[in-house]
Amino acid sequence: MNLYDFSLNYLDGKPIDWSAFKGKKILLVNVASQCGLTPQYTQLQELNEEFGGDSFTILGVPCNDFGGQEPGTAEEIATFCSTNYGVSFPLSEKVHTIGEEIHPIYEWLKEQTGTEVSWNFQKYLIDEEGKIAGYFSPQTEPSEQHILDWIRNHESN
Repeated sequence: MNLYDFSLNYLDGKPIDWSAFKGKKILLVNVASQCGLTPQYTQLQELNEEFGGDSFTILGVPCNDFGGQEPGTAEEIATFCSTNYGVSFPLSEKVHTIGEEIHPIYEWLKEQTGTEVSWNFQKYLIDEEGKIAGYFSPQTEPSEQHILDWIRNHESN
């Protein structure tokens, strides 16, 4: 199995067409608007501006599982992200990353890594074939050297 085996919608409700992601590295991050880690949106957007394109993308996945820190509607989330952080990378619909209603993608990630999402802004590295290449804790900054090296490694291939 890989990421492309799962259904997920964009924030506007339209289905994600995974063909647009195939062949790209993906930084998959569960995001929230009212978290102490929300300022990580700045670094995520900077990564998107520097590396986003044919070989890399970020996919933000809003979730309200931790402290009720993403209570907004899809429209409120979109407005918050664009107004406050200039987010131009794709955002999915709001899903559960833990618990009984966990989205199948996060169930798969849990099985692949042997760990559950522990808080907002947990980061998963997905390779060009849709398979997990690594993960980082929520406190790991998006511009951390291991993440940058992983992104750049593709550019030299």
